[in-house]
Amino acid sequence: MLTLDRLVLRQLAVGPMDNDAYLLTCRATGAQLLVDAAAEADRLLALVRDGSPDGRLDVVVTTHAHHDHLGALAEVVRETGALAAAGADDAAAVTAATGVEVGRFLRHGDTVRVGEVELAVVGLRGHTPGSVALAYTEPATALAPSAVPGRAHLFTGDSLFPGGVGNTQRDPERFAQLYGDVVARVFDVYRDDTVVLPGHGRPTTLGAERPHLEEWRERGW
Repeated sequence: MLTLDRLVLRQLAVGPMDNDAYLLTCRATGAQLLVDAAAEADRLLALVRDGSPDGRLDVVVTTHAHHDHLGALAEVVRETGALAAAGADDAAAVTAATGVEVGRFLRHGDTVRVGEVELAVVGLRGHTPGSVALAYTEPATALAPSAVPGRAHLFTGDSLFPGGVGNTQRDPERFAQLYGDVVARVFDVYRDDTVVLPGHGRPTTLGAERPHLEEWRERGW
């Protein structure tokens, strides 16, 4: 658990592929947003209750439409009444896989609110057509012990990991699109202390990954 000025961030690895689900709780209002209801709905619902004893969950954002990122979506939405949100170009696939109607179609440049906190939507096309990341930037006045004014936290799904971008099945067009989006929309926008919180595995920072961008481009994956 990480407590920032305006948010509390909780993380839980679930399912056979150790998917990382992230719960964001607005400290001012108690509103909550879950990134990827991937698997093990009972554990995710317990995580929600950790953040809100009454089980409040306002929004579930699905970063992309692959099965390992939405296996618990139907049960979590049914139990909490949360709004389901997903990238516009993945929304139909999310509904087809889960039966859950996507109530909010996300596009690059949109924002998503959780209580008094605003998250930027970053479209990162290529792993899937509608893959999205969410970015929370700490306020310039952040004073909490764990806070760093102006630092961003980026929830990237399967589009950016330590060591490279997400899988594009060695399709050169998909790789070029994803690599281009990651460079233009992430590395060219956010600071090196930005924390990258991927859909699997450990976090990293843009500063740790930036020196390897040309290596990624040359290898094509």
